[in-house]
This record gives sequence, structure tokens and C-alpha cells, in this order.
Amino acid sequence: MTVDATVPAIEVQNLSTSYRVHLDAGSTWGGIYDLFRRSPDTDRIVPALRDVSFDVPRGSVLGVIGRNGAGKSTLLRCIAGILPPEEGRVKVRGRISSLLSIGVGMNPALTGRENIRLGGLAIGLTDDVLRDITGDIAAFAQLGEYVDFPVGTYSTGMRARLAFAVVAFLDPEILLIDEALSGGDSKFQEKVGHKMAEICSSGRTIVLVSHGLAALRSMATSALWMHQGQVVEHGDPDEVVESYMRFARIQSAAGEFDF
Repeated sequence: MTVDATVPAIEVQNLSTSYRVHLDAGSTWGGIYDLFRRSPDTDRIVPALRDVSFDVPRGSVLGVIGRNGAGKSTLLRCIAGILPPEEGRVKVRGRISSLLSIGVGMNPALTGRENIRLGGLAIGLTDDVLRDITGDIAAFAQLGEYVDFPVGTYSTGMRARLAFAVVAFLDPEILLIDEALSGGDSKFQEKVGHKMAEICSSGRTIVLVSHGLAALRSMATSALWMHQGQVVEHGDPDEVVESYMRFARIQSAAGEFDF
């Protein structure tokens, strides 16, 4: 099947979603809220994404930035199909491989090698193919002999490196990554950058959420700044990051910024 390179890999149109937060009347916020609701237990609807729209061209890297609670992780979960939109739509063209939470999908009682095999079998790879790529995955993740140790014994950094290596080497068409760059030193982050460039050069697409602004600037072809569930700016990575950093400096001076 011929792929039309002019058609975006991801289209997000007027996307909105929210969370229902339960506030017990015995808590401070629940007690205050109860004054108005007159209910012993209250639920509050908290907007997570509000009228978010953008496209991600095929073979590009979109870097998503914003302070904690901006809606970045929620956005990735909507793109991955984990969270359904309440309003708007998300159109994805291609098979998604996602790293949305370090260690999710891995069995801590199994070894790194066994987890690699399970991840490959889950997407339909044969044992022959997995035997060929397992060594490459373990080497990329810098596991050494620990590839045959239970994942439950790994440090957070080791789990992050393995998780990224697995999703990156299993031939994704669209790769969604949430904070994977926090899982290694500068040398490993450089390897991640090279691997992402390799993925994109083969026509794959990446959406990356990261607080690592320098790494994001070097890898992303476009950037999306989110704040309180809304898109503030979308465009050239250098320009978007500069705008975000100016905002962060102003907020920090006022004692209000939380990365």
C-alpha cells in the first residue's frame, strides 16, 4: 500500500477531555466545596484538555512542553487511544508504539530478555526475529549481564533505558514517548537522539513529551507548548522553547512556577 506523505500521521481536532475528581467532605477542599454543593461527598469535573488542535506530519518529531499538570501526558494517552475524547477527534494513521510510563507493561519478576520477548510477541514478531534483535536492544539499553536479571531488580534508569529500547526497536510507525530522556546520562540521551533521527528518516513519526528543553530543541522538528490543557504556541522548536522559558522566568520570579 502506498503511503501519502502529504497526509499527517496524526490529526487532533478540537480535542477536549476532563477528569472526575472525588472530594471527600472530610478533606479541606471537600469541606469548602461542600458549602456550595450541600452534599456529604462531592465530585468535581477538572478539565484536562480544552479545544486542542494540531497536526503531526509523517516523519516528523513533535516536542510537547509545559509545566506539570498542563495536560501533556493526557494528550499522549488520547493519541494512543487509551483515553477517549469527550469532544473533538483524534485521527492516527499508523501503528503506535508507546512509552507512556516507565515499567508499565513489564513484568518485574521476569528478566529483561524475557520482557523483550513478551513485548515482541505482543505485536506479532516471531521468535526468529526476536532472537536477531534482542542483543541489539540489550546493548542499546546498556544492560550488560543484567539483561538476564529480573526487571524488578533494575534501577529506574535501567528500566527507562530498556523501555525506550524495546519500543524503539520494534519497528514503530508512530512512537509516543513521555519523559524517556530522564532515564539516562548525556551519552545515553545522545544515543536516543540518534535513534529517533533514524526512526524519522525511515518515515516514522515521533511525539515526545519532555522537560529536557535542550535535547528537545535538538531533536524536534516542531514544538507544542501547553498550559492548563490548552495550546499556547505551536511552531518552530527554538521559538516555542524561548517563549516558554520567558514565561517560566516570570512565573519563577513570582514564586509560582512548578516544572
